[in-house]
Amino acid sequence: MSLFDDQNFAEITDARYPGERLICCRNPALAAQRAVKRESLLQATETELEKIAAQVAAGRVKGADKIGVKVGKVINKRKVGKHFITDIADGRLSWQRDQDKIAAEAELDGIYVIRTSAAEGKLGTAETVEAYKDLGNLERDFWSMKAEDIDLRPIYHYLENRVRAHVFLCMLATCLTWHLRQALAPLTFTDNDKPAREDPVSPARRSATATAKDTVKITPDKLPVRGYHELIGHLATLTRNTVSFAGQRLQKLSTPTPEQRRVFELLGKPVPLRLDAA
Repeated sequence: MSLFDDQNFAEITDARYPGERLICCRNPALAAQRAVKRESLLQATETELEKIAAQVAAGRVKGADKIGVKVGKVINKRKVGKHFITDIADGRLSWQRDQDKIAAEAELDGIYVIRTSAAEGKLGTAETVEAYKDLGNLERDFWSMKAEDIDLRPIYHYLENRVRAHVFLCMLATCLTWHLRQALAPLTFTDNDKPAREDPVSPARRSATATAKDTVKITPDKLPVRGYHELIGHLATLTRNTVSFAGQRLQKLSTPTPEQRRVFELLGKPVPLRLDAA
């Protein structure tokens, strides 16, 4: 790196973590977000402190102990008590921000450290950061499996082999859901073409195609863009109905919508056209 180059991650070592690589990262977007959040918390706390000061000035709260209790509840409510210097006495309350502590905390905004035991030859510095960020996909899949799509929990099995079988089937269902999300991405807000990041620490950006879908909510085929669960719900309206009329029972398939036809095209399967036995 030259004198004017800027990089948001660096690998270091520390004797307290033998056999591990430490990668320090700084996310500018996260740093800005935390700075805004801290300022809003400080302002909200000062607003409440001003109310207490008004009560003290009016003589409604007099003793230093009572004033201290009220102030303590306010400054600890948002975990910013360390950023204030207070002066409390009988019938008096004043405060000021501890700018040194605020500045010291601000220097760490957006900074985090990734620990890994993977060898550098197996996983480079940038690759380690990318692998860490990819854990978000793993968390999403676990959420899908446990609550959103598969409903893994609660489990009403007690024998070990049945519990294992239940979890195995849920893992297969999760795999199927993942492939469905990938295949049906053109009809949903899923972005499968995220542009590569030059800096692995920087936030991911949506592709131009995904941004267009977010804006117009219409596909190039003039079909509506839906959330994945909404699309699956619409697909469920493709049904086989039993009609009873004049003592006769008839079975009839509902006519697939253009969107449902497109789903089967993306899956590479024909739309069901015959009445198979249930």
